[in-house]
Amino acid sequence: MHAPQGLLIGGLSIGQPVALIVVSAAGWLSWPENGGDIRVRAALGKGGVTAAKAEGDGATPIGIFPLRALWHRPDRIGRPVTGLTLFSIDPDCGWSDDPGDPAYNRPVKLPHPARHERLWRQDGLYDLIVPLGYNDDPPMAGLGSAIFLHCASPDYAPTEGCVAIAQPDLLRLLQVCGPQTHLAIEPIRQ
Repeated sequence: MHAPQGLLIGGLSIGQPVALIVVSAAGWLSWPENGGDIRVRAALGKGGVTAAKAEGDGATPIGIFPLRALWHRPDRIGRPVTGLTLFSIDPDCGWSDDPGDPAYNRPVKLPHPARHERLWRQDGLYDLIVPLGYNDDPPMAGLGSAIFLHCASPDYAPTEGCVAIAQPDLLRLLQVCGPQTHLAIEPIRQ
């Protein structure tokens, strides 16, 4: 019997992709690696976690979501090793968060007439972003948008609803992510 083959990305073997990344409501993100579990600190939405996400509530949605792709700032970070589809963030990249916009919860090119987030940021939080498959198939107006896994601020300040971890941790995690990887955001345990 042969051992399962890992992903081969740019000539580098990155091992078997993980199926599930788990995020606790207490602010920890974990994944299996090398027969054990890696556990790192995570920042969540300033509104906590919720099963009833709404646009602008600042909460992180509870559920299991696919990782859609990896967007990165090539001027700041070399090509990350990952099994996810890779996109570059350029100065004209944005993400619509306007429930009235036909491009709601989708990437947009700036300038864009509707309300949006700018992906090209100076603070480094969006140097790496992984859009989660939340409210995107199809997007429903007002149920929340731009829910990403991205880089945390040095003090792990709460997000607007995303999950954020330290950049070195995110780069390590991305090495074991592929098209079948999902992220589970757990409810508060009683």
